[in-house]
Amino acid sequence: MSLSSGFARALFDDGFKLRWWHALIWIVVVVLSLTNCLFIAPIAMMRNSFVVGEGVVTIVFAMRSLFVAINLLVLGFIAMAVVQTIASWSTDLVEGRRRVRVFIVSAAALYGGLNAVLQIVLSGNGATEIANTLNSAALAAVVGSIAIAMMRVDGADLFPVAPEARADAGESAMAESSAADQKLTDALMRLMADERIYRHDNITIGALATKLGIPEYRLRRLINQRLGYRNFNVFLNNHRIEEAKAALSDPTQAEVPVITIAMDAGFQSLGPFNRAFKAVTGVTPTEYRRQNASAV
Repeated sequence: MSLSSGFARALFDDGFKLRWWHALIWIVVVVLSLTNCLFIAPIAMMRNSFVVGEGVVTIVFAMRSLFVAINLLVLGFIAMAVVQTIASWSTDLVEGRRRVRVFIVSAAALYGGLNAVLQIVLSGNGATEIANTLNSAALAAVVGSIAIAMMRVDGADLFPVAPEARADAGESAMAESSAADQKLTDALMRLMADERIYRHDNITIGALATKLGIPEYRLRRLINQRLGYRNFNVFLNNHRIEEAKAALSDPTQAEVPVITIAMDAGFQSLGPFNRAFKAVTGVTPTEYRRQNASAV
């Protein structure tokens, strides 16, 4: 289940990248799992088979505590996966991925949660073997269901495609789109360019759809299919970063603090601004300002 959190991030977060500490967490989970298989289970069986001494009972208690800790860790990873999926669901612009994420995370969380609870409650009882059999059957059913659900979704909906393919798809979508969609796109871009609505605090896709007078699903489809964005926050941040780039390149604003420029553009704090800016430009805001100052 440590993989469930990483799987949810990789599947539903286009900006997800593996870090060194991800591997460290997985190694810890593997070590704990091996400890469970090699030590906890044999000692539990020994305790159930015959009468043991006081020293062994103490070891059994310690192992039992470790067993509970492992399953609580599993529940923690499941909670992280669910939170990640729910937190990013509202900003996801890809309809196919929005539909499948609810099923995948619900099934995985239900299986993992019930399994962890049953393992804690039934460990050391005669019903352990029955629980393990039911666990295997449930796992096979969940994996099969998730595989079927994912096969019904276009791969381009689940994972970002190459820039060339995205450009070709965008041209095709634009050729097939209606004049009404073009008018909506123009109205949306006016809101971005003229009213700079991306500066507003806590702007949501629902609020933006209301301002345009269209259903939320239609605005998601418009931004995704016509403008090529897969995430609403990325769409907003790109407009914010373009404004910040202009300000950082402006000699008359050379003394304006970077945090002020970030806040004026709509970012709530400096950290997210720095990360988003570097993801788009490849350099930090300070480095970008320095480069443009030296080029003048």
